[in-house]
Amino acid sequence: MKSNIINIKNMVCPRCIKAVETTLSKMNIAYSDIKLGEVNLNIPLSPSEKDILSKNLEMQGFELLDDKKNQLIEKIKNTIIHIVHHQDDPHKIGHLSDQLPKLLGHSYSYLSSFFSEMEGITIEKYLILQKIEKAKELLSYSELNVSEISYQLNYSSSQHLSRQFKSITGMTPSEFLKKNSVQRKPLTDIK
Repeated sequence: MKSNIINIKNMVCPRCIKAVETTLSKMNIAYSDIKLGEVNLNIPLSPSEKDILSKNLEMQGFELLDDKKNQLIEKIKNTIIHIVHHQDDPHKIGHLSDQLPKLLGHSYSYLSSFFSEMEGITIEKYLILQKIEKAKELLSYSELNVSEISYQLNYSSSQHLSRQFKSITGMTPSEFLKKNSVQRKPLTDIK
């Protein structure tokens, strides 16, 4: 039995969803739902349609995922990216041991060991890297101070954020602000 769900790697933001929607529309592929990393098609694709879709998506930096292990890794990453970058409740950032099992249907211990084995870093480290990337974004906007950013990212204190920031980037948040040439990383390149 063919599945109506296709999984797509590197979908990390609402703009990515729009790009995939556009590709599907141009190819006249009907779908009922689309979210980060996943599209629910109305009918399964033929092998030739899937091949053409794969090539069209690759031109935009996306990749169809057929392997179950890679699909789960991508779901874990997309869930963490969504938690850190696309919601407004600071209390939801962190506490992955509560959120991931509910959202992904596996125990946290399984997801954690699986992620570490496949990616070479822990889920918690990946969460920290995403939080630091979000802190860089918020610092770049110059609308919030370090204390406000630490609250927004659910840090216990601005000192805790500053220590992690320096540990990851090699500079304090204020040093980061002074260096205009520091480039942020695309979310898909964070490892």
